[in-house]
Amino acid sequence: MNPKVMVVCGTRPDAIKVAPVVLRLKESRDIDTMLLVSGQHREMLTQALQDFGIAPDFDLQVMRHGQTLAYITSATLTALDESLEQSQPDMVVAQGDTTTTFVAALAAFYRSIPFAHIEAGLRTETIDSPFPEEFNRRATAQIAKIHFAPTKLALENLLAERINRNDIVLSGNTSIDAIQGVAAGVDSANVGRVGRTILVTTHRRENWGEPQRRICHAIKELIDRFPDINVVLPMHRNEAVRDVLRSELSNVDRVELIEPPGYKEFAGYMRSAYLILSDSGGVQEEAPALGIPVLVLRNETERPEGIDAGNALLVGTDPQRIIMEASLLLTDSKRYAAMSRASNPYGDGLAAQRIVSAIRKWFGLPFDAIPEFRG
Repeated sequence: MNPKVMVVCGTRPDAIKVAPVVLRLKESRDIDTMLLVSGQHREMLTQALQDFGIAPDFDLQVMRHGQTLAYITSATLTALDESLEQSQPDMVVAQGDTTTTFVAALAAFYRSIPFAHIEAGLRTETIDSPFPEEFNRRATAQIAKIHFAPTKLALENLLAERINRNDIVLSGNTSIDAIQGVAAGVDSANVGRVGRTILVTTHRRENWGEPQRRICHAIKELIDRFPDINVVLPMHRNEAVRDVLRSELSNVDRVELIEPPGYKEFAGYMRSAYLILSDSGGVQEEAPALGIPVLVLRNETERPEGIDAGNALLVGTDPQRIIMEASLLLTDSKRYAAMSRASNPYGDGLAAQRIVSAIRKWFGLPFDAIPEFRG
């Protein structure tokens, strides 16, 4: 009987990053692969999976308007436990730091099912920043049997927490697999726009409210200073985010607020951008693969490798800092070239292969011996 692997995801970034793994697992005829989605995000998750031609086998549909973290946790845990009882997988796999990932690890632990963690070992200094993601990934690490570390720093973080080196695979990040596979087949999304485009994404919980207003102030000032730029800003589905963005930017010339695009379309926006301002973790990984400088709209990041490599710069939400750094990149060609040409520290496009090989090895199946990611 083939071993059964259940891959779990709950948000759009989850879907994008597990998609290369799911596709490669499904190529293995000696592994039965199931995809379960919690529905922590709804439209955006489905949209992302469709871009990869993937449909879930289980959909918990837990999302509801105004959901709290406590509701997501309890509803997902109950529904996921029922799915585990029904499907009886031999391994549960999830990625990253969402509430769905933490709950998937916990549900697997309660049923003594091995849990494999993709994108393991990312850390910040404090357990509540970012909130609740930093807690989620630390707690998940205590449960996981296999840790797929995307970078050397992530591996070192796990070793510092006394995770056995034999339980860690230095895989690279599956986001690079995803963006390389998708971006090659998409066109620039800059049709009809004149001048340079700045792509902005802002949605993180710690930036809700006043920090987001400060970001909007910086955007308006940049628009005033540089008549050749335009801003494209996909709005997250969360109303707490959309209300601020609409009130601050809806009537500003050369600022285009758009609905969340599908992943392929978003890859087109990234390819056509001159500069990206973002508080997204995934964008910090993807943009360097496309040679686009990123100003990170956060005070700290669990992805310092891009900062160290020179791909990205941490600017927080202070308007003057955002304006200063963006202005330098818009006027200093040497500074821009240094950031856009920096080497990508996040992956080489082989992460999914390494992950599936390690899963096959766990089950005693033939596997490809792929060297670990060098970083």
